[in-house]
Amino acid sequence: MRRAPEELARAFVRACRLELRALKPGNVHVHGGSPRYGLTVDLFERSAEAAATAIADPRPGLGRRILEAVRATRVVAGTNTNLGIVLLCAPIAEAALSARSGEPVRAAVRRVLAEATVEDSHVLFAAIRLAQPGGLGRSARHDVAEEPTVPPSAVMAEAAARDRIARNWVDGLDDVFGFGIARLRRLLREGRAVEEAVSGLALAFLARIPDTLIRRKRGPAAAEAVRLRARCLERRSRQRRSHAVRPLLRAFDRELAASGLNPGTTADLTVATLFAALVLRPGWARPLEEPQGPC
Repeated sequence: MRRAPEELARAFVRACRLELRALKPGNVHVHGGSPRYGLTVDLFERSAEAAATAIADPRPGLGRRILEAVRATRVVAGTNTNLGIVLLCAPIAEAALSARSGEPVRAAVRRVLAEATVEDSHVLFAAIRLAQPGGLGRSARHDVAEEPTVPPSAVMAEAAARDRIARNWVDGLDDVFGFGIARLRRLLREGRAVEEAVSGLALAFLARIPDTLIRRKRGPAAAEAVRLRARCLERRSRQRRSHAVRPLLRAFDRELAASGLNPGTTADLTVATLFAALVLRPGWARPLEEPQGPC
């Protein structure tokens, strides 16, 4: 299932905007007050628009696609706003641009990740160094401060146990295609409005997976505590009407933000799922194509 570059660029920006409009506990969004963690909604929007051209570049090259998106982001943002988003969305774009006849996007994603070379690792490491993600630390093997000698598949396999994005590179973006897409479809089939469905998707990710960014910055106990709180809230959301759960969601959001607990990897997985959904079926979010409100 091939997609044209202009379709992919629009889908990428739209996915980022949809994520910013939804109430997602602890993240930057239009409902949470801005700035948060020194970052604003506008900064994330400008980052999305800047990175979109590189994400959708028709020229092949997974590592180059990531590096150019990070470079474009640094020009407009001056900081790391979307490395995780880029790392998850670039393989989807590469797959959608290069899919063979009859090849599903998910299969193409697996192929693209498996075919990435040592040269892709060199460019990938350069992108990570440029982005300077918070709490990255050092690694005994395949440290990004050094030059790689293996392809991304080996690099990510080494980091998969401690980093959810790395794990997704190893398992073909299973969180996105295996869990995220199915959960989003279920929420929409239940009659949820798009914004509410996106909020529910983010909460489902947070309830299922200890957030990597929280784990890196605050430790595994903090990440697990947030996950357990999210799980309780998600169970309530399935049992009550949305208007009854929203105050609880807002309170959880304020609590996380006040404690400096930003589930950034959860936001990255949410954007990547929205992007994949828009690649697979471009029209499902059409009522929200145009910017609304603060976006």
